[in-house]
Amino acid sequence: MRIPLIAGNWKMNKTVAEAQSFITAIQGKLPAADTVETAIAAPALFLQTMLDANQEEVLRIAAESCYYEDEGAYTGETSPKALHAMGIPYTIVGHSERRRYFNETDDVINRKVQAVFRNGMTPIICCDETMGRRESGERIHWVVNQVSAALKGVSAEDAAKIVVAYEPSWAIGSGTTASSDQAEEGCYLIRQTLADIYSDDLANGVRVLYGGSVKPDNIAGLMKNANVDGVLAGGSSLDEQSFVELANYQNM
Repeated sequence: MRIPLIAGNWKMNKTVAEAQSFITAIQGKLPAADTVETAIAAPALFLQTMLDANQEEVLRIAAESCYYEDEGAYTGETSPKALHAMGIPYTIVGHSERRRYFNETDDVINRKVQAVFRNGMTPIICCDETMGRRESGERIHWVVNQVSAALKGVSAEDAAKIVVAYEPSWAIGSGTTASSDQAEEGCYLIRQTLADIYSDDLANGVRVLYGGSVKPDNIAGLMKNANVDGVLAGGSSLDEQSFVELANYQNM
């Protein structure tokens, strides 16, 4: 059984005081973790404050990014080793904004994925591309190159723990959400790619999220799809009430 994951990505927003106020405001309003898992990925500046304020520990506090080295002379980067020591369980890797604005390549993202696993955390791997298909004999191979590249050299044991987020770039921050069918197709093809690389059993156990202008008024439709196991929300995760509504989509 794949437990739904409702995750927020704050990006470069809020102050430390605002982050603390957000955590306080949503206490007692989120579903039980064995029903719907919830997480907020926040700037590294806020993480310890949010961990301290998160008394109920239903909400998972995640990082937006990290570097692929544990430590060293890398000014301005965030150490995966330090994140793990803080108790951070998830780190977003390969978001389209990291690829576009900070020129992160598939190789860099693969090294980050390996660093996240090396430090005992779980990567939320973002995928944004046109998905294709190739035929070989009687088998159809679904190809999602960003997922394949991110998992290069990753063992099946580690790959079974990943979360993948399908985020079409045309939908991120645009106010335009993929249709329910488009979201399902993207998540399905990602799952088939994982099956092609590893196995059907592994693919069926991995959670695949949809991200791109997700809001309280469209999440229920997205979550009805068999291959959509949750969402990675941007702007709608910045407001306390909006995030609570996303987390409680089953009651809407």
